[in-house]
Amino acid sequence: MHNETTKALYDIFPTDEKGNFYHAYMYLKHINHFIYHAMQAAGGTPTKMPDTPISDDVKEMLEAVVQDIADGAASRDTSIYHGKIVKLKDAIQLVTQKLNLSIEPSEKVIPYKQAKNIILQNPESIAVGECACRAVNENSCLGPDELDVCLFVGDPQATFIAENNPKFRKCTQEEAVRIIEDAHKRGFVHGAYFKKDMSRRFVAICNCCACCCQGMKAWNLYEGAIPLLAPSGYVAEVSDECIECGDCEEACGFNAITMDGIAVINEEKCMGCGVCEGRCPNGAISLRLDPSKGEPLDLEVLKKEAK
Repeated sequence: MHNETTKALYDIFPTDEKGNFYHAYMYLKHINHFIYHAMQAAGGTPTKMPDTPISDDVKEMLEAVVQDIADGAASRDTSIYHGKIVKLKDAIQLVTQKLNLSIEPSEKVIPYKQAKNIILQNPESIAVGECACRAVNENSCLGPDELDVCLFVGDPQATFIAENNPKFRKCTQEEAVRIIEDAHKRGFVHGAYFKKDMSRRFVAICNCCACCCQGMKAWNLYEGAIPLLAPSGYVAEVSDECIECGDCEEACGFNAITMDGIAVINEEKCMGCGVCEGRCPNGAISLRLDPSKGEPLDLEVLKKEAK
């Protein structure tokens, strides 16, 4: 069975990109080590070595992959590993498709050159496993029994990681929806991640936090100068119903809300994740479309446009 899934992973790469298979193989099989080396390279986060040993050869390959990502990270034209923020509804759409799907969104949706395809083969195949960013973080915001919040969607990646990585298992679409909804209640940000070394396609949904997620930490630290993330296409706005409780300011993972009597949105920093909308006890915050933030990754809209 493992040979079949390995071949399925190999087969998604065109002939001139077969070399990327090895990166994909190592990334999926040793994702905690990949994130560990990424954190080590970035610095600033106390890390702990993953509990699964790897050989020196694997370590060198993972370090090379991390360096490739770092080399391309400064520009959306060259970035090979990045995320698109998606609000709750759009995240759920990504894990509830029933039919195979192949869409290449415009750069208004996925503003990157190297990886932007949404290819869902066997979309009901989903794997859930521990968040690598939190697993190797000495000061993780989640306990060891709460880490299963990362979702690999579609084959071959979901089946491969479930069969080859002991930290992951298969789950149903219904369970995936519950995981996403629970993450939203916790104040986590949903990110749809794309990777050139996974045949230039959408790979997974991460439920991220500003204290552990490498993408969010880099985005906030460099104020978007390193474009690892793209905004959702929405921006938050506050109505007159604001009761000045400050819950939204506390919940915002992008430091985009301050209190000045009422909540004030810094639209430049706002990524349109919808965490504040879900946290507001009075329904005073909503998301509105904002062309300056691109267009949403809304599968139902994209499918209609593709037709």
